[in-house]
Amino acid sequence: MVMRLFCCLLLLCAIPSFAATKLQASVDKNPVLAGEFFMLNISVDDNVKGEQPDTSVLLKDFVVGPTSLSTRTNIINGSINKQTTWSVKLMTRTEGQYTIPSFTVSGLSSQPIDLTVTKRAANADNNNDIFVKTSLSSNSLYVQEAGVYTLKLYLAKELLDGSLSTPSMEDAQLTQLGKQTESYELVDGKRYLVITREYLIQPQKSGPYTIAAPVFQGRVQQNYRQLEVSAIGEDQQIEIKPIPSDYNGAWLPSELVNLGEEWQPSDDTIEVGTPITRTITLTALGVTKEQLPDIEMPTINGIRSYPDQKDNNNAVRNGRVVSQQTASYALLPQTPGTYTLPEIKLPWFNTKINRISFATLPARKITVTPSSTVVNTPVNTEQSIDNTPVDETKADANTSAQMQTARSYTPLWLIAVAVLGYILWIGTAIYYWFTRSNINTIEKVKPLPTPLSQPSLKKLLNIQKAGDVKAFYNELNNYAVQITKQDTGAIDELCRRINNSQLSTEVIQLQAQLYGNKATNSDLGAIIKILESEQAQASNSQQTVLKDLYS
Repeated sequence: MVMRLFCCLLLLCAIPSFAATKLQASVDKNPVLAGEFFMLNISVDDNVKGEQPDTSVLLKDFVVGPTSLSTRTNIINGSINKQTTWSVKLMTRTEGQYTIPSFTVSGLSSQPIDLTVTKRAANADNNNDIFVKTSLSSNSLYVQEAGVYTLKLYLAKELLDGSLSTPSMEDAQLTQLGKQTESYELVDGKRYLVITREYLIQPQKSGPYTIAAPVFQGRVQQNYRQLEVSAIGEDQQIEIKPIPSDYNGAWLPSELVNLGEEWQPSDDTIEVGTPITRTITLTALGVTKEQLPDIEMPTINGIRSYPDQKDNNNAVRNGRVVSQQTASYALLPQTPGTYTLPEIKLPWFNTKINRISFATLPARKITVTPSSTVVNTPVNTEQSIDNTPVDETKADANTSAQMQTARSYTPLWLIAVAVLGYILWIGTAIYYWFTRSNINTIEKVKPLPTPLSQPSLKKLLNIQKAGDVKAFYNELNNYAVQITKQDTGAIDELCRRINNSQLSTEVIQLQAQLYGNKATNSDLGAIIKILESEQAQASNSQQTVLKDLYS
């Protein structure tokens, strides 16, 4: 046992102890071409865990790809060698002299590397199998005006894998529009697979800017071999103009802004209680959907307005951003008459002529007629009476003159009709005087108010069972018209007469469910129960009055 322990101690002593003693950085190419990828390797002679070199210092001068880690252990003739390596793919866009700084790992530091980057030849990309093209919808934009940046990657060889970086620009937001598309093009007799991406540019500050082109790196298949390839597009210069100092209001820069509307029904004459759907569409070129202002419907007395749904979206058409807002409103006329819906006017800045413009919807007149389901009560036109005091002497003189004038122009047939009428009146009076004694005297009783008519609730009950909310509302309006004898605002008048807070609340919820954009549900059964209770109370009240009258 002691012998075994002694042997183990000898083996432990024989194993050498390792510690990192050297950190080295190197590149696989020097010099390199502008736009060409090369590999930076950072190696330490030990296994290192939980620690790595800080490569963020390279971002100032280089395009930095992902970092990969590898470790290996070699045993040669009893000698053990360990190594940890970090590999970083780098690329610089312009030629010149660069310095790759030193790195520190486990207390060790590497030596800086002087790197020479030479200019790529003008014809280096001619007839190339892989290249990148970039373009802008406009080289001049206003602050917050939307532009489109398009890049195309051309591939003439079979692509195994690869990555395409995102273009970048200071003081601007770049967002990819939709998904990339693939197509085929012939360039100088060579067939290319073309991958296209479009980016939305939204500059936030004015001044000259550069859009850094994207970089492609990947692997292709060539003659049973896998080749590392890379490509870079040309940078784009763009001028961002400031918001004009004399512009007031919400900033909406665009080449074209348009307002349109649709009505359902399209007729300008409608009945009370008939809902109208008004859909307003705002279209703008060169702005995003988030920049579109909300369209507000003006308030009109006599017409209730309920906002319905609103939808914003944008798309790219012919290399330009087109945004559109669609807003719907439900209009419910309450009172007959002629109404003028006022003009809607939206200011915007015209980037073509560099001045403010207006998108407008003209004013529109609509005529609201009484409901055709109501029997209109004839209205007697009364002559207005002037209550101003008049001199009686002058009045008698005027009356005498008028009577003399009337006599001089009154035809004979009119006089005969008047005499006959007087004779008939005298005869009627004599007949009444002779027959009055034969009529029993009846005690005069103050006439009772005409009781409210009580139409049937059967239709409402049937519609409530069917669950047709719109039909229920129309039938409720007919019921209210029969009760109140009003052809306008009948439902509101019915709620006022009954004076039941629950009924008023349920009617408001019913109207919001029909014409509003809120998910509300009204209790149709509760409305019917309240009306049934009101009918029962009215019937009991009338029976009590009649009983007291004849008892």
